[in-house]
Amino acid sequence: MPTTRRNFIQQVSMGALAATAIPNWLQASSTNQILTGVQLYSVRADMKKDPLATLKAVAGMGYKQVEHAYYINRKFYGYSAKEFKKILNDLGLAMPSGHTVMSASHWDPIKKDFTDEWKYTVEDAALVGQELVISPSLDENFRKSAEDLKRFMDIFNQSGELCRKSGMRFGYHNHNFEFSIINGAQTTYDIILQYTDPALVILQLDFGNLFETGADAISIVKNNPGRFLSMHVKDEIKNDKGEYESTILGKGVQKVKEIVALGKKVGGTKHFIVEQESYQGITPLDSIQEDLAIMKKWGY
Repeated sequence: MPTTRRNFIQQVSMGALAATAIPNWLQASSTNQILTGVQLYSVRADMKKDPLATLKAVAGMGYKQVEHAYYINRKFYGYSAKEFKKILNDLGLAMPSGHTVMSASHWDPIKKDFTDEWKYTVEDAALVGQELVISPSLDENFRKSAEDLKRFMDIFNQSGELCRKSGMRFGYHNHNFEFSIINGAQTTYDIILQYTDPALVILQLDFGNLFETGADAISIVKNNPGRFLSMHVKDEIKNDKGEYESTILGKGVQKVKEIVALGKKVGGTKHFIVEQESYQGITPLDSIQEDLAIMKKWGY
């Protein structure tokens, strides 16, 4: 008989109380554990073609953590949460975080509550073993004005409350539009930082995405200590069209090593997630293998 949402939350809560009062993410924080993982969007074509073989290859490289980028209809890459967790466990992998966009369709303004779709998203994230439920985008309707955005940050905080019931935290992952001015001298990112509760909402800083915006990742981390539990580790290189794209760590122009070290020292970063979206003629799998070798060389 399938578990109802109410029963599931009760079971999780009772189990957590019986085992420990400290959520997984807080245990990692208290032990100063550093996690080096890979965003599976880096190998998206391989995951679409053969997720099992791709995960096996990722594990064979030495990765211990992955971050998903494909959850649709209660399936992770075509597998239920229970099935996908078993696949990961069998390969010696864990998935402490994942990307699922929280959109307008996930909030009911009349009931002032999340829709079942978002509640199931959180439920499945807990079932698969996530610590962080991260939204990698922000609906344009919620950022037309500073006041609209501030109101939506309250929904972010409420999503954090929902995730906390299952021992997780909600998070937000930036792209580049967040660094445009929305309120006088304030950017969208400034408002996100100011109006989200750090106890409920973590920020996953993608310092590759902000490279061309004029924003300075080093200043952002220094000015907001402890806010960045997770980082996307990404280097940038200029392509033949004169545009910047991601590349092997250490081969581009971003101050990757410096930013990562600052995240560990000041930013509160415990999750360092390698992501590479462009490859300059190298296969995606070979690219992330080189990225992992660089991270290990740097001591992560």
